[in-house]
Amino acid sequence: MESSAQRRLDSITRHLLLPLQSNHGLQKVVLSSNGGLKHEEAEPVVIGGMVLDIHATPSFPANPRTTTPGKVSYVLGGVARNVAECMVKLGAKPFMISALGLDMAGNLLLEHWESAGLSTEGIWKYQNIETAVVCSIIDSSGELATAVASVESIEKFLTPEWIERFRCNIHSATVVMVDANLNPSALKSSCQLAAESKVPVWFEPVSVEKSRRINSVVKYISFASPNEDELVAMANTLSGGNVFCPIERESSTSKRSKEKLFHMLKPAVWVLLENGIKIVIVTLGSDGVFLCSKGGPSLMRVGCDGIKPCNSNEIFFNTMTASCPPKPYSSLQDSERSSFLLAVHFPALPASVVRLTGAGDCLVGGTISSLCAGLDIMQSVAVGIAASKAAVESKTNVPSTFNLAAIADDARSVYSAAEVVFHQSML
Repeated sequence: MESSAQRRLDSITRHLLLPLQSNHGLQKVVLSSNGGLKHEEAEPVVIGGMVLDIHATPSFPANPRTTTPGKVSYVLGGVARNVAECMVKLGAKPFMISALGLDMAGNLLLEHWESAGLSTEGIWKYQNIETAVVCSIIDSSGELATAVASVESIEKFLTPEWIERFRCNIHSATVVMVDANLNPSALKSSCQLAAESKVPVWFEPVSVEKSRRINSVVKYISFASPNEDELVAMANTLSGGNVFCPIERESSTSKRSKEKLFHMLKPAVWVLLENGIKIVIVTLGSDGVFLCSKGGPSLMRVGCDGIKPCNSNEIFFNTMTASCPPKPYSSLQDSERSSFLLAVHFPALPASVVRLTGAGDCLVGGTISSLCAGLDIMQSVAVGIAASKAAVESKTNVPSTFNLAAIADDARSVYSAAEVVFHQSML
């Protein structure tokens, strides 16, 4: 039986590990080794897959039913893992909740995580788990041609019960990012735990099929980052039918008009916003990003009002603020009416493309890191796009390092070119 001392310790752990807002940023109270209480800066929490990616790149166009010379490489991956690694390399300290087997793939992923000095407390390590593996064929342009994903272990072992063990980390988090690799019950449990302490949740759709899992958790989501196809799938799921059709792509050599493109995506974006999502970030590949929200220019100030900033990343904050000073947007009508839709377009950066597989994850990681550092959503998306550029120029999903000066310069270019493409009532 449990002793009274153990019950008291469990009670303290459950009820005193609480988020506090002080003059020094969001903090949590934890037990120190001598039994006293101490304050620690809160961390973002990332919940989802850690995956070993096997990338096969043919040296020339492959023929069916035969082997093709090329290069095969092991790359550390998984949407949640990539996002978390990007955040680490930009100065944030995410707490990772995931599951790995004690096999070759799991050992590679775990060794890298430990070598970075990161906590593995939230990673379930179990011999019966077959670590998630994705085998991808990469074409000559660095795009994903096709892939086979063996990721059942994430759904099977990353359970609500495992996630519940880290209730205190989630309650005290600055933000919780969930990827849609989670099974529906784990996804809902993660979001409900965050909601108990009003912690904002970021939903990363992962794929068209898994993006539909938004349906059961949409009321908990503050941020979502779909690409065009995921956006349409999410809007159809939330609408209860095939109301919206995928956007037909024009010739890959032609640049799409951002106004025309937003006109096509606007109804689907509005469905997500009407269902309670505060910020929708639509990734458009080489066409950039749409940042969308209800209301007026108060969107530009989202950051301190949503994700509580930490102060441990002061150099990052000062560097990025100097490159991207806050914009007043005083010419816009600051309407808080729920019928207004505001959309801002950010251009993509020219890049020497090596591989595109980590671009979206680094965009999300860069954006969340920036919000956690205290930047507003406009500044943060610009930094995210700069991080994404660094990713596509790397052989790995996440670059080995980020050059802070280069990120700041690229963020400045994106930030200065951002423009409002829509600000009207949807009535």
